[in-house]
Amino acid sequence: MKRYGILLLLSLAAAGVAQDRGGDDKRARIDVESYVIDAQINPDTQTLTARATVRFVPLDDQTSAVTFELHNSLNISRIVDDKGQQLQSSRNQADNSVRVTLPNGLPKGQAATLIFNYDGRLTGAEESPIYGIKFAAIQNDHAFLMYPARWFPVSGYTADRFTSEINVTAPAGYSVVGGGKFTRPSFPGDVAIFKGQPVKNSTAGLTTTLYFRGAEAAMANAYGAATAQMVEYFTGVYGIPPAANLNVIETEEGAPNGYAAPGMVFLAPRAIGKEVNSSVLANQVGRQWWEVAVSPVNRNHMWLENGMALYTEALWLEHEKGASAIEQRIKDLSVDSLTVENVPLIQTARLEDYSPEYWALSADKGAVVLHMLRNTMGDEKFFQGLKSFLQQNAWKSVTTEDFRKAMEAVQGEEMRYFFIQWVESNGAPEFKLEYTIFRTTKGFRVQGKISQDLDTFRMPVDLRIETEGNPETKRIEVMGTSSEFSVDTFGKPKKISIDPSNKVLRMSPEMRVSVAIRRGEQFVQVSEFNEALKEYQRALDTQRNSGLAHYRVAEVFFLQHNYQSAANEFREALNGELQPKWIEVWSHIYLGKIFDITGQRERAVNEYTQAQRTRDNTQGAQDEVAKFLRTPFKIESKEAV
Repeated sequence: MKRYGILLLLSLAAAGVAQDRGGDDKRARIDVESYVIDAQINPDTQTLTARATVRFVPLDDQTSAVTFELHNSLNISRIVDDKGQQLQSSRNQADNSVRVTLPNGLPKGQAATLIFNYDGRLTGAEESPIYGIKFAAIQNDHAFLMYPARWFPVSGYTADRFTSEINVTAPAGYSVVGGGKFTRPSFPGDVAIFKGQPVKNSTAGLTTTLYFRGAEAAMANAYGAATAQMVEYFTGVYGIPPAANLNVIETEEGAPNGYAAPGMVFLAPRAIGKEVNSSVLANQVGRQWWEVAVSPVNRNHMWLENGMALYTEALWLEHEKGASAIEQRIKDLSVDSLTVENVPLIQTARLEDYSPEYWALSADKGAVVLHMLRNTMGDEKFFQGLKSFLQQNAWKSVTTEDFRKAMEAVQGEEMRYFFIQWVESNGAPEFKLEYTIFRTTKGFRVQGKISQDLDTFRMPVDLRIETEGNPETKRIEVMGTSSEFSVDTFGKPKKISIDPSNKVLRMSPEMRVSVAIRRGEQFVQVSEFNEALKEYQRALDTQRNSGLAHYRVAEVFFLQHNYQSAANEFREALNGELQPKWIEVWSHIYLGKIFDITGQRERAVNEYTQAQRTRDNTQGAQDEVAKFLRTPFKIESKEAV
């Protein structure tokens, strides 16, 4: 399952549009410079009482009203200016916004101050500003208030950097995490409280403080050691981090798997698990550089943040398991990146915050593009460029052009072609190869052309030629729709392949199948079963024996209680290409469930036994088998796959 949560339709994000379109949505543009927040958290009543002093500068002349975003569950009792004059305001529940009227108007560039007094109950059950994801909750033994919850008045969400002084009080026996003074502009707007004593782990000369509860407390030291090891490793890759000694805080179910803030990492219980979740942890550790230290000037450039955080995750995988591991990871990310059509990376603001499309574009495609850039530049210059970019832009908002210029300075050549193709444009090539083999006095010559349908395409592409002797590899500069090449070999060519290591994001019959299946999975997440079946059918139209496509169709029929059709499709999955291998064990398990539901216990036991014989324990398959061998499966009203 992907980390994205629920599927939201491709749409304009209210928060992103507000900051990227400026006055188009009738909001005056402002630059928030700083906050001073005094807050009291009461775990017994699950309430927050706060006073937020906001200093800002109007970016438009004669600003008569300013708009902030504040959680709908927080009630404003009073808003005054720096002279104590009470101001009128109105609220819009649809976008959590507060519009404050300024009776005298403000000239462009003249700093002003507003003071908000507000309070409210935040149990975590309230509707979040980001639908379906919990960013704030106050419980009797812990609490967390994250920036996306808009627990204080926010302007320029994820784009407008600010300094802050946050003073939080809680009852005796609670530790306050976060807050304090933050004098460098970033997004220091996250706090937590914790009842009891945290675990302090010292590894690699770093001290990580962990606030874990319940069953997850046993994992604190393991996570502390892993966090320090990651900080140490990525310091070598990116340079000195904004904070080396991190606080790691457990949240609760419904919160995002991972979330990063200055000097802090938040982890949901399901992300902690019984083993260190290196992927989630590395992503959040990476955000100390690629969010805290530098961040996009607006949401159209979010690939620099989300793509680099995800690529940091991939780099840790490479560090632990080698080059083959990162190549497989990039291949998987390529599938998700191609599920979004007709939206270039540079237009991420068009997508809903935290939606699957938003992550597929800004994170998955962003990471794939960075990997292609690395292959184009070479490791030495690529990593030198990253470190130089971070050093030059520390504590600043950045654009894609800033990043391009930094990489060009290291590469020593203009690279606009790369960014036009992969950041400013959409689409991916599908290569076709034509060639002829000639005998020469010294061996053989392969002459041919590589064609694809993107007229503006330019990219170095590897060509691998298998011969009777050692294989030959040649890098071809593919430009436009047709590029000719000529390669001399000593041995007779036997097989020629384009981009054998999948270094270029591209379409192919295999990729079309994977992309269609992934889209179908996204539709299933929101019970859009008919749309999901259409996508799975597209996959089967391309590859009739796709075991995964048949399996996904069977899942849909099972969810719809269409058990005969589900059984037929699970059989088709078993008779098809068993890739990935877990299709076999889980097809037998679901066939067993179907036979239990229809009162055929002997046949059900036979299927469970076949599942047991595979010895495949993907996603706890063998635990499921053992359970249903003991007790027949019974359908529940909310049974989900």
